[in-house]
Amino acid sequence: MTNRRAQQVLWLSLAAALATMTLKTWAWDLTDSVGYLSDAMESIVNLLGAAFALAMFTYARRPADEGHPFGHGKAEYFAAAFEGGMIVIAAVAIMIAAVERLLNPEPLQSLNIGTVLVVLASLINLVVARLLLRVGRQLRSPALEGDGKHLMTDVWTTAGVVVGVALAQWTEQLWLDPLVAIGVAINIVKEGGGLLVKSANGLMDRALSPEKVSRLERLLQETAPHSCAFHRLRTRAAGAQQFAEVDLQVPGDWSVDQAHDLADLAERQLAGIGVTATVHIEPLGAHGIDACRVQGGKISWRNDVQ
Repeated sequence: MTNRRAQQVLWLSLAAALATMTLKTWAWDLTDSVGYLSDAMESIVNLLGAAFALAMFTYARRPADEGHPFGHGKAEYFAAAFEGGMIVIAAVAIMIAAVERLLNPEPLQSLNIGTVLVVLASLINLVVARLLLRVGRQLRSPALEGDGKHLMTDVWTTAGVVVGVALAQWTEQLWLDPLVAIGVAINIVKEGGGLLVKSANGLMDRALSPEKVSRLERLLQETAPHSCAFHRLRTRAAGAQQFAEVDLQVPGDWSVDQAHDLADLAERQLAGIGVTATVHIEPLGAHGIDACRVQGGKISWRNDVQ
């Protein structure tokens, strides 16, 4: 899966967001339903989020330069933060419109045509969301995954809106329409908060998953000869980029060339699974630690060394 393919998917997401926004706005205009208005406003957020995600994904893939020697991967987290902020703003606008309609109920119009338009828009979102999630997981892209999760939530939101608006029409209980809109607003605030938390975690150099760390440890264990040991493994993620730092303890009588060759081998091993590693070389027994030696063919990992 290439970055070019991911950009194509993001362009598709942008086109889908424009189409669904148009359909849902049309549905709201026909029905005068504040529930459908809330769905249309969330589609506007989808459109802005897709555009910003595309911009940040493209920027994040720029190669490292003098000003950004570790690359631009963290730019993707700004896309998630932007979308989360837009969701909260949309929720406030929805809540205001819903409360006004709750105080001043109005009959719904052309509900059948409006519902068809909304369901069609939701089907478009479902297809694009599944595609975004699949590609996002393959590329470990916060921008794509965030956009996909938002669209998938939008699908379920639309389903709830359709049911609520239909009940309001059939039971003639018009207060159900704004009540559904308030429910939508609460739901998307929760979603927006989740995106903001995720982007904050990413910007604070969150460690790799326990499964990935265990895999790194196994690779290093297989790489080290019995006279050496790795310890103090530290990891972090920056968007799709993954980094690791580890100390390598070697016997004091080793040459610089020997230690350097082993460090290079370890870095290549980790690069093979997508992790950019930096290995720090030090003599065995550094920091007064002897337990880092290999015992019984296994490395004793010490992540608590200062």
